[in-house]
Amino acid sequence: MPLQQTWPAELAARYRQAGYWRAETFPEFLERRVQRSPGRTAIVGGNERWTYAQLQQRANAAAAHFIQLGLVPGERVIVHLGNIPEFFQVVFGLFRAGLVPVYALPAHREAEIVHFAHKSEASAYVIGPSADRFDYRALAAKVRSKSPLLRHIIEIDTLPTAIDAAAGELPRPPSAPSDVAFLQISGGSTGLSKLIPRTHDDYIYSFRASAEICGLNQDSVYLAALPISHNFPMSSPGVFGTLYAGGTVVLSPSPDPATAFALIEREQVTITALVPPLALLWLHAAPTIDADLSSLKLLQVGGAKLTPEIARRIRPVLGCSLQQVFGMAEGLVNYTRLDDPEEIIVTTQGRPISPDDELLIVDDEGRPVPENQPGHLLTRGPYTIRAYHNEPVANRRSFTDDGFYRTGDIVKRTAEGYLVVQGRAHDHINRAGEKISAEEIEDHLLAHPDVFDAAVVSIPDEYLGERSCAFIIAKEQKPRPAQLKAWIRERGLAAYKIPDQIVLVEDFQTTAVGKISRRELRAALRNQLMQQLQNTDPGAEP
Repeated sequence: MPLQQTWPAELAARYRQAGYWRAETFPEFLERRVQRSPGRTAIVGGNERWTYAQLQQRANAAAAHFIQLGLVPGERVIVHLGNIPEFFQVVFGLFRAGLVPVYALPAHREAEIVHFAHKSEASAYVIGPSADRFDYRALAAKVRSKSPLLRHIIEIDTLPTAIDAAAGELPRPPSAPSDVAFLQISGGSTGLSKLIPRTHDDYIYSFRASAEICGLNQDSVYLAALPISHNFPMSSPGVFGTLYAGGTVVLSPSPDPATAFALIEREQVTITALVPPLALLWLHAAPTIDADLSSLKLLQVGGAKLTPEIARRIRPVLGCSLQQVFGMAEGLVNYTRLDDPEEIIVTTQGRPISPDDELLIVDDEGRPVPENQPGHLLTRGPYTIRAYHNEPVANRRSFTDDGFYRTGDIVKRTAEGYLVVQGRAHDHINRAGEKISAEEIEDHLLAHPDVFDAAVVSIPDEYLGERSCAFIIAKEQKPRPAQLKAWIRERGLAAYKIPDQIVLVEDFQTTAVGKISRRELRAALRNQLMQQLQNTDPGAEP
């Protein structure tokens, strides 16, 4: 299926006239940074330090390699790499060759990667070295056996670092600014993640404007503590926004405080981004770890709602400003501003990037709600997509006829135009910033031979934000919770999707089967468990 992401002609013209879309592509913006500051440090990771010129040299070498393999412009390539410098060599190499990266998260396993390969019709799959005792080569072999269109498995240690003289000149970059640059993944609120086509025009605008909002410049040093294939650390302003500003990206192999604090001190990091559970972990660790964090000026927190109680502790404990970020891979991103009053910073999740971000907040019948009243958030604008790739059913559900994206979030809007996130409208578990579909996990549990029925719900958690709990009605033989967790793991799912808690019940005593929706059932079970947790130990295995 061909890739496309288009806006109505009148909106596209407005966005160009306003200067949001500047006819830039990824290869062009990197070329300009090299011309301006070839010797400045672009990427720091492990024992590697690459200048902008070295990054471009490696990217061009990778592009030549991809072309020599027979990959042609427009083909899709799954990129399954962690926070390593080669991530940038690969993706800029793909951009240079006119190929389309499909970003996978390091935690993804067979089920997710096979799904991405099928949905994107990927021709190649790029993997890194085995890490955290996980063998990516073995995973790649399984994926290839189940993906008939996948022609190449590319290991990063096979990539050249310079173009072989025999390869000749690279062809002119074939991409146009309105072309799809890459495919990101959705949060997966219903089943496996959908693929999000982002164009050069829209995505470069989002991180260019984000970098301006966050005050980035050539002296900025961004610590990538979260996985860089996530949208948040990729573009808000993230690694791409930092490179656009001519700054330095420092890659952390882990977000744990000991590792990250040492990098902050050594590299004089000025900005980084975390999800709320990690922010809380850093707050607990800061008084006990001997590290100089004085260079850190801004800590962004997003991915899930940060409670005001924790938000108020950021400045006094870590000595830096807080910026709350609320956004989605489909587009819309909101920021508190650097000069906002402290009360707005700690109690809201920000306001949109663009004057042309259109927001609707409506009730269940689609009617606008008053200020400071909760409602469903819908949005459209110069960097919010108009459709998922290869998802006709989801597109009818997720987008209005006039192009507004139904985010699935419940928010309130203040008189000043700031959003306060209330939660999700659907069965979507936000576990430490990772989005989990209750429906997807239920489907896997129901495949177990000893499970009659299953319902997965979210439970508030002080550290994770939300954790998952699976209610199980067994058949004749009752499986142990540990067996069910092992079952999910063995089915090739990411570890964060394994239920945190499993409760075996005799039946769902809510109503007769067929007289309640799954959403209502989950809500009833969630309320039932919360009442039990307030009064007694429900006897569940964590």
